[in-house]
Amino acid sequence: MTDPTSIRRLYGRRQGHKLRQGQAALVEDLLPLVSIPDEGPLDAPTLFGDSRPLEFEIGFGGGEHLAGQAAMRPDHGFIGCEPFLNGVVGALNHIRDGGLENVRLHMGDALEALERLPDASLERVYLLHPDPWRKARHAKRRMVNDGPLDMIAAKLKPGGEFRLGTDDPTYCRWSMMVMRGRRDFAWAAETAQDFLTRPADWPETRYERKARRQGHEVWYFRYLRLGTQG
Repeated sequence: MTDPTSIRRLYGRRQGHKLRQGQAALVEDLLPLVSIPDEGPLDAPTLFGDSRPLEFEIGFGGGEHLAGQAAMRPDHGFIGCEPFLNGVVGALNHIRDGGLENVRLHMGDALEALERLPDASLERVYLLHPDPWRKARHAKRRMVNDGPLDMIAAKLKPGGEFRLGTDDPTYCRWSMMVMRGRRDFAWAAETAQDFLTRPADWPETRYERKARRQGHEVWYFRYLRLGTQG
């Protein structure tokens, strides 16, 4: 496996517009209650007090997909990671308004949190509309690269699912190329339409809606984690 310290580097801004008073109150009052511990191993008992199945979202944006998944499966635990403060505020709003008790957040690097989980502990990992880093010299910054994928594969249970969504043609082609070279994942698509149609249990995100308004195609990838022989 690639040394995680060689792939753990954040790019981009941490905060956008200034928080309003109510948003700042959410960060002050609710975020500490739903944040993962700052250090130490992570598992379901530590985060939720029981041995429930776990799911993990990398870069949850405004939190609508994370909240939608959590509402559909209240018996699962969801860990969402997002370095952008305004996105975290969006997720906190969903958690409060939906009364969601099965979500934990990390405002920071997803790989930092991911490596603290036991191997083969996750049912699903989500990566939706990641930054495409379109320039060739920035390709190493893309999350779909062997270093991050090694860690994702390690943390997924055999038969677990890695979901990737993008509306960027460059990222789509790149991802298909990289994933085709993996021996620890199998593409779950059975027909040509499978990766053009959003599954029923895949809540729509604001980024997806924006992409469609702009006339972009959106691609939905589902990869199953193969056994430990991968």
